Amino acid sequence: MQEEKDHNLQENVEEQNSSETTNTTNELEKSTENSTPEIAKETSSEESIHKEIDKENAEDAEDTNNQQRHEIPILDYHSMSMENLVGELQRLVRNEKVQAIKKHVDGIKTEFDLKFQEFLDQKKEEFIAGGGNEIDFRYNSVTKRQFNEVYGDYREKKNTYYKSLEKSLKENLKDRLNLIANLKGLVNVEEDINTTYKNFKDIQEQWRNAGPIPRTNYNDVWKTYQHHIEIFYDFLNINRELRDLDFKHNLEEKQKIVEKAEELGSEPDLNKAFRELQTLHKIWKEDIGPVGKDHREEIWDRFSAATKVLHNRRQEYYAEQDKVYEKNLDEKKGIIEKITVLSKNVSHNHKQLQQQIKNLEALRESFFKAGKVPQKENEKTWALFKEAVREFNRNKNSFYKNLKKEQQVNLDKKRELLNLAVTLKDSEDFDATTPKMKRIQSDWKKIGHVPRKYSDKIWNEFKTACNHYFDRVHAVKNKSNKEEEANYELKNAFLEKLKAFTLTGERTSDLNAIKSFIAEWKSFGRVPFNKKHINQKFNKILDALFNKLDISRQESELLKYGNKIQQLANSQDNERAIYNERTFIRKKINESKDEIRQLENNLQFFSNASEDNPLVKEVIKNVQKHKDALATWTQKLKKINILENNLNKEETAKDNESSPEEE
Repeated sequence: MQEEKDHNLQENVEEQNSSETTNTTNELEKSTENSTPEIAKETSSEESIHKEIDKENAEDAEDTNNQQRHEIPILDYHSMSMENLVGELQRLVRNEKVQAIKKHVDGIKTEFDLKFQEFLDQKKEEFIAGGGNEIDFRYNSVTKRQFNEVYGDYREKKNTYYKSLEKSLKENLKDRLNLIANLKGLVNVEEDINTTYKNFKDIQEQWRNAGPIPRTNYNDVWKTYQHHIEIFYDFLNINRELRDLDFKHNLEEKQKIVEKAEELGSEPDLNKAFRELQTLHKIWKEDIGPVGKDHREEIWDRFSAATKVLHNRRQEYYAEQDKVYEKNLDEKKGIIEKITVLSKNVSHNHKQLQQQIKNLEALRESFFKAGKVPQKENEKTWALFKEAVREFNRNKNSFYKNLKKEQQVNLDKKRELLNLAVTLKDSEDFDATTPKMKRIQSDWKKIGHVPRKYSDKIWNEFKTACNHYFDRVHAVKNKSNKEEEANYELKNAFLEKLKAFTLTGERTSDLNAIKSFIAEWKSFGRVPFNKKHINQKFNKILDALFNKLDISRQESELLKYGNKIQQLANSQDNERAIYNERTFIRKKINESKDEIRQLENNLQFFSNASEDNPLVKEVIKNVQKHKDALATWTQKLKKINILENNLNKEETAKDNESSPEEE
């Protein structure tokens, strides 16, 4: 507001000037009834057309080089970014006359202020969403600082210019008022008419060179001057020769102006045409005197008609511009609607939300590039746009605020898993620990993101602990694989030895030999998983030998199982191994009983059938098969129980040997 007051002060001559023009204005009012057709026409139905041009000329009255301001194009500042607005302002202030860029600077400042306020509101919302207090919000913008510096340079130049201009305008106004006074006095001087006419011409020449005056005085001073020109020409009526000669010259000059004005009707560059028309009006008023009464109305009508043609073209142009602005308004409303829909459907997924943020930025760019809207809709449209964007930002910030809480919970969960992994990384019990470590890794993957500043650190620590453990596992496994390959080679060679074995016919001796083969086979240890079929080959050879010795399947199974019992007894954790084996056998016993029960129930359906019936025979055969298996499993369970009892007795004996004697 202060800036506007300062500028008004600079644009207008101080109040003392008005007193000097009071008499002039009063004279003009008294002479209105007797004014020329040109002046009378300006208050007619075409007044608005000429007033528009007079207003432009009045604005230029303060500038001797006034054409410069019209040749500087006003760009589409609305579509520019803040950085580009600063650049354009800097270019104008450095390269153009300060009095010629007011409209440009005002347009740039308006757009920059709107854009920066929107940007600042967004940053404030992000600050508050991050847990900050609104009262503590501060934002240091390099772009804003640059704009303020350049705008400050403009104001300083403008103030310097208008302070210097004020004195000059005031002096020029005095000079022009003095010239009007001198012109007024010509009709009262008793001297030779030729001398008076020469003085009149001198006054006209001085008037043309008198320099700019304040715009507020321009039209009144000019009309007063024209009024006294008319009076002087009436005074010249006593010397028709001089007057008619002047009238003829003025008519010729005005005809040239009219012809130029008529040619402007077909000038393709409308802005250029209007500038030239404005200049023609200024010359018509300031540089050329009146014409004879019989030509005045005709020449003015031609000039006015040519002016109206150009004016109508300009109005049509503005009408087309209004249509463009309305179209831009519809486009911007559509963009605002898209932003509104986006703000109501903010994603709760980080990746999707990042894409929505990109979509919003694209919509913002489209909004600025959509062009101007009707002036009456500009403020409302801008407010709707800002609110839609702010709503999206509020919802986005709310999501990330909740996400931070969730990420903190995730961080706590991952820290628990990290501590557990660190605890287990040096465990020697690979069978028990490996499933736990795999479960920890699986649980880690199920936990979501953690705060970015902790993400890399905690992951590296967790990965280090897991790698440490599994590197140890793999090292043991690689060693075991080599041993298994060696066991396979031993077993493969042993099979050749077993194939070469021949029964002696002495059952006991042969049976003991087979038992020794079984024991030696078991001593070789495990083989690679993909080569376990070698055990089937061994069992197949044994079954052939047992068959030759007429040993039943059940007995052969128990013989083989004796070596399994020995393995269980010698295992590091024999208690757990025995428990697992007993559980397995009991499961097999229950499965055998269930099968026998089901088959015996099925036999009831064949109560009337003969035992020679193939189906009955098959069922009876299966029943016997499962009974044999049940007997085998039962014997194996018995052996397990005996093994366990023996181990318990050994443990008790060791405890008794190590305990102190009672007194």
